[in-house]
Amino acid sequence: MGLIQGIQIRPLESIQGGMAEFYNLQSSDETMVVKVPANTIDDLFVHRNQTDQLLVVKGSFVLVILYNRQYQYIPLSTHVPQVVTIPPGILHGSINLSDEDCLLVNALLRHGEPHLKDYQPVTKPLPYDIKQAQLSLHNLEARASQSLVKR
Repeated sequence: MGLIQGIQIRPLESIQGGMAEFYNLQSSDETMVVKVPANTIDDLFVHRNQTDQLLVVKGSFVLVILYNRQYQYIPLSTHVPQVVTIPPGILHGSINLSDEDCLLVNALLRHGEPHLKDYQPVTKPLPYDIKQAQLSLHNLEARASQSLVKR
């Protein structure tokens, strides 16, 4: 299944400066640091007037998108620097099956006033496929390991 219309995944580009690597962050109206606690499976959320731009800065987790009564599992990790953009109106949640908390930056774009329900969980209409979520993260980590070996 391809990505849901409006969802974007972009590699984060960097510039090497001596021993350091510099990354440009996304432009935003507001920037938040979000903690996805270890060993958690979150409900869904939907934002009416904001676009989320997510970048993992510590750890890993699986972003879950619900569209047309099907889940899509998008693994995110510090080992693969990338930004996922979630436009308004898309139901999304998170799964962190790791023993470590995950920290991410949300460089959000506001399209109007925040709505109270934007941050209230929506009950999942279908159970998550935890095995599929684990597999998606495993595959991402395996690709990251392979690209490190090639360097």
